[in-house]
Amino acid sequence: MEQRVLGRTGREVSVVGLGTWQLGADWGEVREEDAIAVLDAAVASGVTFFDTADVYGDGRSEQLIGRYLAAHPELDVFVATKMGRRADQLPENYNLANFRAWNDRSRANLQVDTLDLVQLHCPPGSVYATDAVFDALDTLVAEKRVAHYAVSVETCAEALAAIARPGVASVQIVLNAFRLKPLEEVLPAAAEAGVGIVARVPLASGLLSGRYTRETVFAANDHRTYNRHGEAFDQGETFSGVDYETGLAAAAEFAELAPAGTTPAQTALRWVVQQPGVTSVIPGARTVEQARANAAAAELPALPQEVLDRVADLYGRRLRDQVHPKW
Repeated sequence: MEQRVLGRTGREVSVVGLGTWQLGADWGEVREEDAIAVLDAAVASGVTFFDTADVYGDGRSEQLIGRYLAAHPELDVFVATKMGRRADQLPENYNLANFRAWNDRSRANLQVDTLDLVQLHCPPGSVYATDAVFDALDTLVAEKRVAHYAVSVETCAEALAAIARPGVASVQIVLNAFRLKPLEEVLPAAAEAGVGIVARVPLASGLLSGRYTRETVFAANDHRTYNRHGEAFDQGETFSGVDYETGLAAAAEFAELAPAGTTPAQTALRWVVQQPGVTSVIPGARTVEQARANAAAAELPALPQEVLDRVADLYGRRLRDQVHPKW
């Protein structure tokens, strides 16, 4: 699989990584043996980048990755985790003492002395303007608790603020065929600054797979049931903030753009991979088959300009006016 340098880390990672929110929680139950099989299938398919967080399953996702990699010391997998959502979302909670405590827990879960990359997990907006926060992150690096730090953001304005910070290695942002705003300023700014871009929610919480209908029922503990209107966290994390009915209609139209022999999900991932400035896209997977199919998207031919133009037209006609302005 193609490898790209992840911004200021200097490390190469696969253009298709693995998001492991699904292996922790909020997407229905995933048995431990199935989660380990997903990790194994991803690695066997060329994936060298795992993304996780300390709150996914209250640490379950980190623990699974830690056990898997400890059992396979020969693997060279770059692991990015996140911190910050274990506390009330108040700016004052983003301080060195909390960072050290959260960091200690993640290092124990992942069974490492130094984390490859830790990302602030969609912090309050004022955090981006607080020098003390980034001084504290620099301290974690100096103490060799983390090798690099980054930020996972909700909005383009937050992404641009993070990119301006000299120690930020990469920015993680929602980017998919239903969320085009980052293409306008964020990706060019990141490329100019040498900051990596990690694209999350690339399938719009599964909508772009084309597998869902009005009759689809998600489990009660699936965020696609309980967070459709932002009841638990930012609505943009669920279906990219698109109304479900609107998303279904747009997804049906998107599915028609998939080249012969390619699934809509793979087409959606290929679209992200070829956006200038993107380092890696991190789809989740709950099954071995999903992990393999996602990784295979990296080997697909580049989508022709006609398809890119039709994606832009679809967004403009069906979605631009439906998405919250901040996204």
